[in-house]
Amino acid sequence: MSTAAKTERLMKLLIMLLVQRHFVPKERIRSILYGDASTDAFEKMFERDKEELRSLGVPVEVGSMDAYFDEPGYRVRPDAFALPEIDLAPDEAAIVGLATRVWEHQRLAKATTEAVRKLTAAGVAVDLTALDIAQPRLAADDPAFDVFLEALTERSALEFDYWRSGTAEPARRHLQPWGVTRYAGRWYVLGFDTDRAAERVFRLSRVQGEARRTGKPGAYEIPDGLDISATTRRLAPAPVTQRAVLLVRGGAAAPLRRMADSVEVDVPGPDAATAWDRLVLTRSNVGLEDEVLGYGASVYVESPVALRDAVVGRLEGALA
Repeated sequence: MSTAAKTERLMKLLIMLLVQRHFVPKERIRSILYGDASTDAFEKMFERDKEELRSLGVPVEVGSMDAYFDEPGYRVRPDAFALPEIDLAPDEAAIVGLATRVWEHQRLAKATTEAVRKLTAAGVAVDLTALDIAQPRLAADDPAFDVFLEALTERSALEFDYWRSGTAEPARRHLQPWGVTRYAGRWYVLGFDTDRAAERVFRLSRVQGEARRTGKPGAYEIPDGLDISATTRRLAPAPVTQRAVLLVRGGAAAPLRRMADSVEVDVPGPDAATAWDRLVLTRSNVGLEDEVLGYGASVYVESPVALRDAVVGRLEGALA
């Protein structure tokens, strides 16, 4: 089966379990998503798909459909997408799990649309409000995102060139991916570094060039009981707090306003099309660049200069 077909099947299973308020019977899952598979093939595929979702941070629950009948059912509760205790920005703290992290990625957005269409046609009662948690501006725009996610799904090892801060040039790394996750506004891949024989975490935006698969699919196993989010927080660099001064159009960027230390209204701005307010924030520097970019022309960085230069550089790169 192609990676695209497998990705679509996983997405359909995730949506089916997420958008219904009750446990979904196993036989109903089989009839809608695995209709052409034999009993043995279905059992193997379903078990593998459940573990794939769980390894990506999706909390698939198992429960009884009826107090008098021992028929298993499955679901993903939207409220289970609340993060554990972790120091994230307020708008990030409401988002966790693969579905919420990659919904706006162009490739998976297409799979999501197709999955919803097919489930609806099959008579599944789809509660689309359960997908509202996926609306924040979290596009998986790192060029390496696709290949890392596909390698994780296939259990294929990867090699890639990685640039670390403070080094003169990239270094070749070899990794068995365990999970792809978003932490403090950045995408990370967690896995086993075969060169160093230890678990490591890598920021996808620092992968240079094209990551390449090495070896065959199914070449390794993900450790049992691995907590992707907790391990990533432990291994990733600690965010550095900084003071940022932003000019924001009147009425725009409500999340930034909520976390601001102070707001000065009706100040001179880059243009006279609208009123402008000055916001002063003290927060982690990780992810702030992406957040500012998400508001487009409604936010202008006054300081620090490094943040403004980073935003301008990203915009110039997009135009190029």
